[in-house]
Amino acid sequence: MTDRIRLALLLAPALTVLGGLFLTGLGLTVLRSLHYAPALGQTRSDLSAYATVLSSPGFLQSLALSLWIATASTLIAAALALASALLLRQTFPGRALISFLVQLNLTIPHIVGAIGMLYLVSQSGSFARLAFAAGLISGPQDFPILTHDPFAIGIILLYVWKELPFITLILLANLQTLGEDHEATARSLGATRWQAFRHVLLPMLMPGLAAASALVFAFAFGAYEVPLVLGAHAPKALPVLAWQAWTDTDLATRPEAMAMAVIIALIGLATLLLYARFLRLGADDVR
Repeated sequence: MTDRIRLALLLAPALTVLGGLFLTGLGLTVLRSLHYAPALGQTRSDLSAYATVLSSPGFLQSLALSLWIATASTLIAAALALASALLLRQTFPGRALISFLVQLNLTIPHIVGAIGMLYLVSQSGSFARLAFAAGLISGPQDFPILTHDPFAIGIILLYVWKELPFITLILLANLQTLGEDHEATARSLGATRWQAFRHVLLPMLMPGLAAASALVFAFAFGAYEVPLVLGAHAPKALPVLAWQAWTDTDLATRPEAMAMAVIIALIGLATLLLYARFLRLGADDVR
C-alpha cells in the first residue's frame, strides 16, 4: 500500500462527513433558490428568485462593493504579508516581539475586531475623542470617516489586520522550506538582491501566496458580519443583503436569499478555478 493510498484512507472518514455536510447544504440551498420545497408544497422549480435578485436596483452596486472589499483587502494583505515574511525571515533584535505582534490577532474573531474598530476609529470613537481633547479637530465630525463610509475603508482595514498574519505564516513556512540556497546561487551568478528576489524567490513563493490570497478573497467576499457592523447603510455588501433577506419576517424572501448565497458561492468557486489555472500555468512554465 502506497503512502498516498494510506493517507487517503486515513482522511476518508473526515472528508466524507465534511463533504457530505457541505454538499447537502449546498444542494438544499440551490433547490430552495429554485423555489423547490416539497415540505412547503412547492414542487415546481423556476428561476424567478434569480430574476428578482439580478433585476433589483441595488444588486449591481452591492456586488461591486463586495468585489471591491475582497479585492482591496486581499491585495493589501498579500503585499504586507510578503514584506512581513521577508522581514521576519531575517535575524535582528526584536524579531521575536515583532513576530508575536504579527500573530497576536489570529485568535480574535472577526466580529470582535469589527466592534473594537467601531469603538476606536469611528467618528464617536476613542481616537476621535483623543484628537478632540488634543485640539487636533474641532469636533467629532472633523475626524476622518473610517466606518460606515461608501468606500468601505473600515471593512478593508479590518480584513487586512485579520488576514495579514494568516498569509504571513504561510509564506514563512514556504521560506523555511525553500531555504536560501536558490538566492545565494543567483547572487553568485551576478544577480542583484532585487533580481534574485524578483526572478528566483518570488516565483517560488507565488503558489503559496496565490493559495492564501484565494482563501482570503473568498472569505472577504462571502462574510457578512464585518460589513454588517462597519458597512454603510447603502449600498450594502452582497452577503449583508443575503443575510437580511434570510432573516426577514416575510418568508417569501427566503428563495432570494438562497439565490444570493448561490451567486456568492459561484464567485468563490470561480476564484478557486482561477487559482487552479494559475497553478497549471505555473507548472507548464516550469516544464
